[in-house]
Amino acid sequence: MSENGTSEISALFDWHEGSLRLLEDCELFATRLEVADSFLVSDGRALAVGVHRSRFIESAIARGYPDERELDAFFGDALQLVPREADWFPRLEVSSHDGAYQLHFRLRSAPELQQSVVVATHHGPDPRTEPTIKGPDLGSMLRLRQEAQRSGAREAVILDGGLVSEGSTSSLMWWRDGRLLVPPSWLPRIPSVTARSIMTVAAAIGAQVGEEEATPEDLTGCEVWAVNALHGIRVVRSWIGGPELDADGRHAARWRPRLTALTRPLD
Repeated sequence: MSENGTSEISALFDWHEGSLRLLEDCELFATRLEVADSFLVSDGRALAVGVHRSRFIESAIARGYPDERELDAFFGDALQLVPREADWFPRLEVSSHDGAYQLHFRLRSAPELQQSVVVATHHGPDPRTEPTIKGPDLGSMLRLRQEAQRSGAREAVILDGGLVSEGSTSSLMWWRDGRLLVPPSWLPRIPSVTARSIMTVAAAIGAQVGEEEATPEDLTGCEVWAVNALHGIRVVRSWIGGPELDADGRHAARWRPRLTALTRPLD
């Protein structure tokens, strides 16, 4: 299962003696997921793969992986296995078992892409143990998402001290008075490649951007986005038990083509 709770594994590979080899499910055993990184590939094109690569390597080194050059070689070889036709959602992983590290690559077909999403606030304790690294908390985030689904939502919103921090599988952004806003940088959360790409576009075209401390209620009347590497920009069309939002999506309609224009061939 992917970090979005969808997408079957089409093929699973591990890194063995400097190359990727195809694994059978029976060869797997219990490991701790240390780092994971995924991105959408459509007909051989993807958004900011170089940034994903850097985030993956930096996170793996931070989690104790000893060989940066090997990580880079693994990432490069994994890219070569992604077909250049159709939509794919590959995932690269660093896991550990009894103090030893392993590298895995999951080649998965992409699920149906969405342009909107329903969210619900997570009201329990924050389950994140490593909020700035994608991987160690993926299981907890999927459980939050499953809890949200029982209430009719597709995504859970995590609060930090009552302030909007991030979604269970996405980063949150919103529009207020013509400005594109994000949670304050001092709130620890995954450094979203998609959100970073959007802010890069914003800087290039001179759009007004900023940070804002916001409770869910503060977002009443705003166009809110849940963005991630699979779906890109999704408009939050409803917040169960939360604020009434502007779900028209007029900003998203203008910004999706700008984001698509940043995609580049894998080769």
